[in-house]
Amino acid sequence: MRVPVGISNRHIHLGQADADKLFGKNHEFKVLKELSQPGQFAYEEIVTLVGPKGSIAKVRVLGPCRKETQIEISLTDSFTLGVAAPIKISGDLEGTPGIKVVGPEGEIELSRGVIIAQRHLHISVADAKDRGLKNKEIIKIRVEGPRAMIFDNVSVRVDDRYVLDCHIDTDEANAAALKGGAWGEIVK
Repeated sequence: MRVPVGISNRHIHLGQADADKLFGKNHEFKVLKELSQPGQFAYEEIVTLVGPKGSIAKVRVLGPCRKETQIEISLTDSFTLGVAAPIKISGDLEGTPGIKVVGPEGEIELSRGVIIAQRHLHISVADAKDRGLKNKEIIKIRVEGPRAMIFDNVSVRVDDRYVLDCHIDTDEANAAALKGGAWGEIVK
Protein backbone atom coordinates (compact mmCIF):
# COMPACT_ATOMS: atom_id res chain seq x y z
CA MET A 1 0.00 0.00 0.00
CA ARG A 2 2.30 2.71 -1.32
CA VAL A 3 1.55 6.39 -0.79
CA PRO A 4 3.27 9.58 -1.95
CA VAL A 5 4.93 11.52 0.87
CA GLY A 6 4.76 15.30 0.57
CA ILE A 7 7.02 17.61 2.55
CA SER A 8 5.21 20.59 4.02
CA ASN A 9 7.30 23.68 4.75
CA ARG A 10 6.17 26.36 7.21
CA HIS A 11 3.17 28.31 5.93
CA ILE A 12 0.16 30.38 6.85
CA HIS A 13 -3.53 30.00 6.00
CA LEU A 14 -5.26 33.38 6.33
CA GLY A 15 -8.77 34.32 7.36
CA GLN A 16 -10.18 37.03 5.08
CA ALA A 17 -10.09 39.80 7.72
CA ASP A 18 -6.43 39.06 8.48
CA ALA A 19 -5.61 38.91 4.74
CA ASP A 20 -7.13 42.39 4.37
CA LYS A 21 -5.00 43.77 7.23
CA LEU A 22 -1.76 42.22 5.95
CA PHE A 23 -2.15 42.81 2.20
CA GLY A 24 -4.82 45.49 1.86
CA LYS A 25 -8.55 45.25 1.27
CA ASN A 26 -9.56 43.36 -1.89
CA HIS A 27 -5.99 42.16 -2.53
CA GLU A 28 -5.96 39.47 -5.23
CA PHE A 29 -3.45 36.77 -4.36
CA LYS A 30 -1.22 35.48 -7.16
CA VAL A 31 -1.02 31.70 -7.52
CA LEU A 32 2.57 30.44 -7.49
CA LYS A 33 1.61 26.77 -7.82
CA GLU A 34 -1.17 24.30 -7.18
CA LEU A 35 -0.74 22.00 -4.19
CA SER A 36 -1.39 18.25 -4.03
CA GLN A 37 -4.93 18.71 -2.75
CA PRO A 38 -7.45 20.01 -5.32
CA GLY A 39 -8.35 23.68 -4.94
CA GLN A 40 -5.36 24.43 -2.67
CA PHE A 41 -2.63 26.85 -3.75
CA ALA A 42 0.70 28.30 -2.73
CA TYR A 43 0.60 32.03 -3.40
CA GLU A 44 3.50 34.29 -4.35
CA GLU A 45 2.77 36.39 -1.27
CA ILE A 46 4.80 35.94 1.91
CA VAL A 47 4.73 37.25 5.49
CA THR A 48 7.10 37.46 8.44
CA LEU A 49 6.38 35.69 11.74
CA VAL A 50 7.61 37.50 14.86
CA GLY A 51 7.82 35.60 18.14
CA PRO A 52 9.18 36.38 21.60
CA LYS A 53 12.65 35.01 20.73
CA GLY A 54 13.03 35.62 17.01
CA SER A 55 11.44 35.97 13.61
CA ILE A 56 11.11 33.98 10.40
CA ALA A 57 10.78 35.84 7.10
CA LYS A 58 9.39 34.67 3.77
CA VAL A 59 6.63 32.45 5.16
CA ARG A 60 4.43 31.39 2.24
CA VAL A 61 0.71 32.19 2.19
CA LEU A 62 -1.50 29.26 1.15
CA GLY A 63 -5.02 29.60 -0.14
CA PRO A 64 -7.84 29.92 -0.48
CA CYS A 65 -8.72 31.90 2.65
CA ARG A 66 -10.06 29.94 5.61
CA LYS A 67 -12.51 30.75 8.36
CA GLU A 68 -9.64 31.46 10.78
CA THR A 69 -5.93 32.18 10.37
CA GLN A 70 -3.67 29.22 11.08
CA ILE A 71 0.12 28.99 11.00
CA GLU A 72 1.88 25.66 10.54
CA ILE A 73 5.53 25.51 11.61
CA SER A 74 8.07 22.83 12.50
CA LEU A 75 9.38 22.09 16.00
CA THR A 76 12.68 23.74 15.00
CA ASP A 77 10.72 26.86 13.94
CA SER A 78 8.99 26.91 17.35
CA PHE A 79 12.41 27.14 19.04
CA THR A 80 13.48 29.97 16.71
CA LEU A 81 10.28 31.92 17.37
CA GLY A 82 10.03 31.11 21.08
CA VAL A 83 6.47 29.75 20.92
CA ALA A 84 5.27 26.49 22.46
CA ALA A 85 3.28 25.28 19.46
CA PRO A 86 1.47 21.99 20.08
CA ILE A 87 1.22 19.13 17.59
CA LYS A 88 -2.33 19.30 16.26
CA ILE A 89 -4.50 18.32 13.33
CA SER A 90 -5.06 21.24 10.97
CA GLY A 91 -8.06 23.29 12.04
CA ASP A 92 -7.86 22.32 15.74
CA LEU A 93 -6.70 25.61 17.22
CA GLU A 94 -7.90 25.18 20.82
CA GLY A 95 -5.07 25.81 23.29
CA THR A 96 -2.64 27.09 20.66
CA PRO A 97 -0.40 30.14 21.07
CA GLY A 98 -0.59 33.30 19.01
CA ILE A 99 2.11 35.31 17.29
CA LYS A 100 2.68 38.56 15.42
CA VAL A 101 2.41 38.38 11.62
CA VAL A 102 3.81 41.18 9.45
CA GLY A 103 2.72 41.73 5.86
CA PRO A 104 3.43 44.45 3.28
CA GLU A 105 0.38 46.55 4.26
CA GLY A 106 0.13 45.94 8.00
CA GLU A 107 0.50 43.52 10.86
CA ILE A 108 -1.71 41.42 13.11
CA GLU A 109 -1.28 40.02 16.59
CA LEU A 110 -2.91 36.60 16.73
CA SER A 111 -4.15 35.33 20.09
CA ARG A 112 -4.06 31.73 18.82
CA GLY A 113 -3.44 29.67 15.70
CA VAL A 114 0.19 28.44 15.70
CA ILE A 115 0.54 24.66 15.38
CA ILE A 116 2.97 21.95 14.43
CA ALA A 117 0.83 19.91 12.05
CA GLN A 118 0.36 16.28 13.02
CA ARG A 119 1.60 14.07 10.22
CA HIS A 120 -1.39 12.91 8.26
CA LEU A 121 -2.61 11.03 5.20
CA HIS A 122 -5.13 12.63 2.84
CA ILE A 123 -7.22 9.96 1.11
CA SER A 124 -10.50 9.80 -0.80
CA VAL A 125 -13.46 7.79 0.48
CA ALA A 126 -13.06 5.19 -2.31
CA ASP A 127 -9.29 4.81 -1.78
CA ALA A 128 -9.79 4.52 1.99
CA LYS A 129 -12.35 1.77 1.47
CA ASP A 130 -10.03 -0.07 -0.94
CA ARG A 131 -7.18 0.10 1.60
CA GLY A 132 -9.33 -0.67 4.65
CA LEU A 133 -8.70 2.73 6.26
CA LYS A 134 -11.08 4.84 8.34
CA ASN A 135 -11.25 8.58 9.01
CA LYS A 136 -9.21 9.58 12.10
CA GLU A 137 -7.57 6.15 12.24
CA ILE A 138 -3.92 6.25 13.34
CA ILE A 139 -1.49 4.36 11.09
CA LYS A 140 2.23 3.99 10.45
CA ILE A 141 4.05 4.79 7.22
CA ARG A 142 7.47 3.34 6.43
CA VAL A 143 9.85 5.26 4.18
CA GLU A 144 12.93 3.80 2.50
CA GLY A 145 16.35 5.37 1.93
CA PRO A 146 19.66 5.87 3.70
CA ARG A 147 17.76 6.84 6.87
CA ALA A 148 14.73 4.56 6.47
CA MET A 149 12.21 4.90 9.25
CA ILE A 150 8.63 4.35 10.27
CA PHE A 151 6.48 7.40 10.94
CA ASP A 152 4.05 6.47 13.70
CA ASN A 153 0.93 8.44 14.70
CA VAL A 154 -0.10 9.30 11.14
CA SER A 155 -3.70 10.49 11.23
CA VAL A 156 -5.91 9.32 8.35
CA ARG A 157 -8.09 12.10 6.90
CA VAL A 158 -10.81 10.76 4.60
CA ASP A 159 -12.81 13.03 2.30
CA ASP A 160 -14.02 12.85 -1.30
CA ARG A 161 -12.14 16.10 -2.00
CA TYR A 162 -8.79 14.54 -1.10
CA VAL A 163 -6.11 13.08 -3.32
CA LEU A 164 -3.83 10.42 -1.84
CA ASP A 165 -0.88 12.15 -0.17
CA CYS A 166 0.90 11.84 3.19
CA HIS A 167 2.08 15.15 4.66
CA ILE A 168 5.09 15.46 6.95
CA ASP A 169 6.98 18.61 7.91
CA THR A 170 10.55 19.60 7.07
CA ASP A 171 11.97 18.38 10.39
CA GLU A 172 10.50 14.93 9.78
CA ALA A 173 11.68 14.86 6.16
CA ASN A 174 15.20 15.89 7.19
CA ALA A 175 15.32 13.18 9.87
CA ALA A 176 14.55 10.59 7.18
CA ALA A 177 16.74 12.30 4.51
CA LEU A 178 13.69 12.57 2.23
CA LYS A 179 13.35 14.84 -0.75
CA GLY A 180 10.35 15.80 -2.86
CA GLY A 181 8.77 12.91 -4.75
CA ALA A 182 9.28 10.42 -1.91
CA TRP A 183 7.07 7.39 -1.39
CA GLY A 184 6.11 5.44 1.69
CA GLU A 185 4.27 2.25 2.54
CA ILE A 186 1.35 1.94 4.95
CA VAL A 187 2.17 -0.40 7.83
CA LYS A 188 -0.93 -1.76 9.58
